[in-house]
Amino acid sequence: MANFLGYKCSLCGADYAPDQIQYVCPKHGAMGNLDVVLDYAAIKKTASPESISTSRDNSIWRYAPLLPLQDLSGFKNLTGLMRVGWTPTYRADRLASSLGLKNLYVKDDGRNPTASFKDRASAVVVARAKEINAPVIAAASTGNAGAALAGMAAAAASQAVIFAPKTAPQAKVAQLLMFGARVLLVNGNYDQAFDLCLKASNEFSWYCRNTGYNPFTVEGKKTAAYEICEQLSNYQLPITKWIAPDRVFISVGDGNIISGIWKGFKDLLALGWIEKMPKLMGVQSAGSAACANAWKLNTETITPVAANTIADSISVDLPRDGVRAVRAVRETNGAYGVVSDDEILAAMRDLARGVAVFAEPAGATAYAGLVKAVKEKLIGADETIVVMNTGNGLKDVKSALQAAGEAVVIEPTLQAVKRVIS
Repeated sequence: MANFLGYKCSLCGADYAPDQIQYVCPKHGAMGNLDVVLDYAAIKKTASPESISTSRDNSIWRYAPLLPLQDLSGFKNLTGLMRVGWTPTYRADRLASSLGLKNLYVKDDGRNPTASFKDRASAVVVARAKEINAPVIAAASTGNAGAALAGMAAAAASQAVIFAPKTAPQAKVAQLLMFGARVLLVNGNYDQAFDLCLKASNEFSWYCRNTGYNPFTVEGKKTAAYEICEQLSNYQLPITKWIAPDRVFISVGDGNIISGIWKGFKDLLALGWIEKMPKLMGVQSAGSAACANAWKLNTETITPVAANTIADSISVDLPRDGVRAVRAVRETNGAYGVVSDDEILAAMRDLARGVAVFAEPAGATAYAGLVKAVKEKLIGADETIVVMNTGNGLKDVKSALQAAGEAVVIEPTLQAVKRVIS
């Protein structure tokens, strides 16, 4: 791991060697998120936008030189069917026109193997588990992170243990079980499942994938930033730099996705592969807005809320990566937006009918935030905007039906069809 120099605490700046620590800074407990430190000079010697853009590996592993992992050849052969990442970025002209924008794109991470953005983090975490010979990997999840871990663990012949709230949507629980994970439904919320997973992992020496707590989750999630910039470059050869958008709208719950995407853009800027840092626009549900509250108050103190929202994937009382999530917005001159459940449901319909992207509530939250930002005149018409969809709508069929409305039941006659059509 020549490119992997070690870790730096995001709170106090303490440095640690790669083999000195595994999860968080001991000075701050579970909230002491660590940043992976890479050797950018070494990366520049072995990789470039041009070399990566000629890769035929259409997955996150095309960015292997920018990941803190050893030789991935054996792991990729083992998990070859789980092609995580390199999801499509669609130009959304009809949606752009309706909002008075000229350059709007939607990146659809619902196209990942288990249908969510969380596949990126789980792929890198499972690869790391193989490196350190950890046979059992545990995670707390409202569904998506657990399904991602269960799927990748099945591909890699590893054992997964998932702690999920018993209120998790049945479609997500079904994925966990189908992939062979040991599923423990907790009679409590996500935050309680998270804390229980930490205790159990410590007790049984399981490798813990928990969002934010494991620094390799960010390293997986940052690959979305790489893809956005590479895909926006339109493959114009020779490729010496990639193109960064002006803004990226991202749904925020635990804070780890926006932290990861921020890390990805910072990597590219440090390498000189992009010329500017996009403004990151965090969007939270009004029923789970701890990060947005902290940003509005200009503080890094994350005060827990009593989360209650239709967007279960971002329903979090205490964001475990909240400080970095607030910094990601503040230090890129972005902003936080807060949207209602009704606005989220409307965004689900708009994405499906305007660009054919079927998003679950948490995924559609980012687009709801864009709609609100346009109404508040925060966005310039000429800006290049990317909206992240983080999960497929089939993850939560109940909410999808609520957004779409009911189908009409008719008799099997042409007259019945005519009455409905008229």
